[in-house]
Amino acid sequence: MNRSIEFSLQRRATSAVPRISFAATLAAAALLSACGGSGNGVAFVPQPSVPAPAPAPAAATPLNCEQMAKLSVPASAIALATGGAKVTAATLVPAGGKAPKNYGEHCKLSAEIAPVDPAAPPIKLTLLLPTEWNRKAMMYGGGGYDGSIPAVAGNVSAGPVDAPDPIGRGYAVFASDSGHDANTDKNNPGAFALNTEALRNFSFEALKKTRDAAVFLIEQRYAQRPQRSYFAGGSSGGREALAVVQKWPTDFNGAIVLYPAFNAASLDLQFGRITRALAQPGAYPSLAKRGALFDAAMQACDAIDGVKDGVISNQNACNQRFDPATALLDGKPLRCPGGADTADDCLSDAQIAAFKVIDTPAVFNYPLGSGENQYPGFNAWGTEFGRAGIGQTTVAYLGLGAQPPASPMPAFAPFHSNFWDQWVRFFVTKNPAFDSLTLDPENPGPWHARIAELTGLQDINQADLSAFAANGGKLLMAHGTADQLVSTRATDQYFNRVRATMGVERVKGFMRYYQIPGYAHAVGTVFNASWDSLSALENWVEKGTAPTAMTVTDAPIDPVTMTASVPRRTRPLCDYPAWPKYKGSGDVDVAASFSCVNE
Repeated sequence: MNRSIEFSLQRRATSAVPRISFAATLAAAALLSACGGSGNGVAFVPQPSVPAPAPAPAAATPLNCEQMAKLSVPASAIALATGGAKVTAATLVPAGGKAPKNYGEHCKLSAEIAPVDPAAPPIKLTLLLPTEWNRKAMMYGGGGYDGSIPAVAGNVSAGPVDAPDPIGRGYAVFASDSGHDANTDKNNPGAFALNTEALRNFSFEALKKTRDAAVFLIEQRYAQRPQRSYFAGGSSGGREALAVVQKWPTDFNGAIVLYPAFNAASLDLQFGRITRALAQPGAYPSLAKRGALFDAAMQACDAIDGVKDGVISNQNACNQRFDPATALLDGKPLRCPGGADTADDCLSDAQIAAFKVIDTPAVFNYPLGSGENQYPGFNAWGTEFGRAGIGQTTVAYLGLGAQPPASPMPAFAPFHSNFWDQWVRFFVTKNPAFDSLTLDPENPGPWHARIAELTGLQDINQADLSAFAANGGKLLMAHGTADQLVSTRATDQYFNRVRATMGVERVKGFMRYYQIPGYAHAVGTVFNASWDSLSALENWVEKGTAPTAMTVTDAPIDPVTMTASVPRRTRPLCDYPAWPKYKGSGDVDVAASFSCVNE
């Protein structure tokens, strides 16, 4: 599964559902303050640059795992203010795993970075240090509201199921909980935001603190710094990948960015708009009704790309031509007779109205600190919001849940709704008893100033990546067209801003963006992406070989174990805005039967 854990997954502490990236999964979202400008003429608030600390002296000779257990990290080795750090545990892990996911012997370190505010929680991190080191480092992003340390021994988001994970390739791998423990209040994973230092750590500061502490420890273990460093994350982790690229452009040589919730606070506002729509009388759709909408969209849009293969590849065309109010399902109107809620295989007018809210942008009628003025709608037509059947439990959970939004917010309400509820109560109002359904995200009244402040802190939307590019940095970004938690259209907008700001040819020299048709937020039943993005990034950074003719593999998810099974069909990864069109002949399960077009 992918890297991040979704907020709802955090909330269901006793659930068997695995960690998914919001980030990966949830990978629903939030992060840092913007600086510079975007390609849409929006003004951004510049942030002060942080000078890099003087390099800390490395150990004169490499240290073994036992010696690493006694180490402390001086505060002077970390660029941002902390109380320093200390190793809390060191364990030598023997070689293990099963090919291709085998790994070598490594030292597993646990460490804590002390806060400045004694009331703030520490930042907890894990660092794996291979005995046979490849002289490279990999940092993982988290997911949702973070609050737990990602499985650093695992794969990158949407990584290949048939190749070693970074630890198996010899990387020193590390990640942190972003500065709070979700288990402190399992029912309220956003409660940490009541503490200002914890909020800033989650927003972006923990990234720098974690990286600097980890590099110090790597130097002590090997008596040398990493020759190359990479960052990988999805959802909130994708937002974090963009944060390090924007704020500390010389810390990493490359980044893998999956379904990034980059303008996280703006996304929260869209979540609020969707939540309020689903809370209207009769608006919340059952699993059967969600399945009816999905089937109607597939019947209308699947063949637009030249072949009926169970995947909508030309999503833009589907968005333009599909309307649930006039669509057909098996030859009959999808809209229930008279717009009333009469059956499970049709949608009422109230339900159609709610889905059209999901499909359309939230427009902010007030200035935001990040300069954003809207958050786009989602590709609702052909996206899985949960259906009846095997393998749908997690999909439904990440989609529209099992209960309609209400006050207080039910545990199994839509993921969007729980994320919004936490943000309103703990980030915005700082009032745990506040009714989040009463706050209008497009016209927030007395909460305008606080929301503007949070967007300036959490939205990661700097479009000028010149410093990263000038340092030789490379960025691979991908997003599934069927993502139900982070809008693919938002990622489109960000990439277009970068190109408008820096120029198309210059961006082509360091950045790629791919849309993956049918891929949902970390997991779904249509297309589950498996892509060796790390090898592609290594080749670009280390050999100067830019990505060409890339393919992505569908690795179906086992509905019982929720793990990726043997890969099957492949599709070309098309440089945005191109999409894969069937050539008219050839095996529909083979990428070579498709060509990338921009029609």
